[in-house]
Amino acid sequence: MNLLRNRFVKTGALTLFLGVIGILAFHLKFCVRDFDIWWHLKVGDWIVNHSALPKTGILSRTAADRPWVAYSWGYEVLLSHAYAWFGLIGIGVFGTALTIGVAFSVYWMLRRISGRFWWSYVLAVIASAAFVFTGMPRPGFFSEMLYCATLALLLESQRTKKLQPLYWLPAIFFLWANLHIQFIYGLFAVGLFVGVHLTISLLSRIGMKLSVIFEPELPLAPLLAVFGLCVLATLLGPNLYHPYVAVFTYTKAKFSYRVINELQPLNFRWPPHYIELFLAAAAFYVVGWQRRIDAFKLILLAVASAVAFRTMRDAWFLCISSAACLADFRAMETAREEKDSWQQLSLAAACVIVLLLVAAPATDFTTRGLDRAISDNYPVNAINFLRHTAFSGPLYNNLNWGGFLMWYMPDYPVAIDGRNDLYGDELDEIFYNTESAFASYKTDHYLDESGVVVLDSELPLAKILSIDPRFKLIFHDAVATVYVRQ
Repeated sequence: MNLLRNRFVKTGALTLFLGVIGILAFHLKFCVRDFDIWWHLKVGDWIVNHSALPKTGILSRTAADRPWVAYSWGYEVLLSHAYAWFGLIGIGVFGTALTIGVAFSVYWMLRRISGRFWWSYVLAVIASAAFVFTGMPRPGFFSEMLYCATLALLLESQRTKKLQPLYWLPAIFFLWANLHIQFIYGLFAVGLFVGVHLTISLLSRIGMKLSVIFEPELPLAPLLAVFGLCVLATLLGPNLYHPYVAVFTYTKAKFSYRVINELQPLNFRWPPHYIELFLAAAAFYVVGWQRRIDAFKLILLAVASAVAFRTMRDAWFLCISSAACLADFRAMETAREEKDSWQQLSLAAACVIVLLLVAAPATDFTTRGLDRAISDNYPVNAINFLRHTAFSGPLYNNLNWGGFLMWYMPDYPVAIDGRNDLYGDELDEIFYNTESAFASYKTDHYLDESGVVVLDSELPLAKILSIDPRFKLIFHDAVATVYVRQ
């Protein structure tokens, strides 16, 4: 037991945890396999080159005049600089750093809430296994990190009965609103925290006290002020109120939630889904087991469950919330340990960097290795062939490749890409039906007006166009099939 209390043992354990996360990120190469990473990169390039944010569907030929909000502009600018400075390795390191950052943020949150190293460590490992590698290193990873910070400050303030931790929240939301649209999840958590305090306070004033409900003791007026400042902070970026318009647009979407895999409900075909369910069940148990139920935690878990079980992409919302509730329960049961020192964390960071430098060649995390991963997943050979072939646009492409074609064939605006909020259900459904070679493909004017068609070779449309007199096959391999108009 004394060995487990040793600082070097704890530092070694933390190094191992973060190092394994980084090595898995190197091996999986989600940083370049992600279909959306490329349109984020091109949007970032556009912002850097124009020193402004786009207001319409840039880089698209079918939605160029539609209004669009670049709500992840901060992430996109960082990604653009990473590629400009370091090439593909820059993209890879940026994505890996985000992945490690999420895992560390979960640990940091749990450590700050519980005050116990090993409890935080085990919970962080379990929570990370449930969601970190179920998504790609996109802007959402910033949401996951900042949600950890928000939840840690809320629960610390409630535990210590001090408002000071909450004074960081407006700065967090100013940053968050310029990095990713899911700041709305954090704003919900803060609003719920304040709303529970307000409701219980009002009930108390009219003489209604529920003995089974935990009564928070923070002053109401400063809480309302903090929440108001958080809302105001989300409006201070260059997009002003427009991210809220984008949120409203997403609430109306239906088709994309039926066909995009990451937007589907949990299907329990993968181990992370069971880990997520276990975390949620354990969190509900410890919240309900207490003699006085914390309404904030209970409602947060209920809402997070409804969101995460409906959409696999939002697993982090439930996993982080559940882990935080479990950590807070432990904080109430045991004495707090000494905090991690900056020396310990710096040593762990240095060791992780060395470990990743050693692991990079073994995992083929090199420029050549990333290039191979791109060639295996995208139409690199097809585009190289087209560069030496006389053809005229416009371009027609399948949805998944839109972002990559923006980057690798930038002279031709894409027909569609992964910006579902830009295209909307109507266009998404048209392109999905055409890719699937439904009968409507014959009358799809976006296809009919195209001069060159670049498709995934596995798509039904790539096969059926071989007998369509309007088009001629000029290239085919295992990855891509290319047609030009006859």
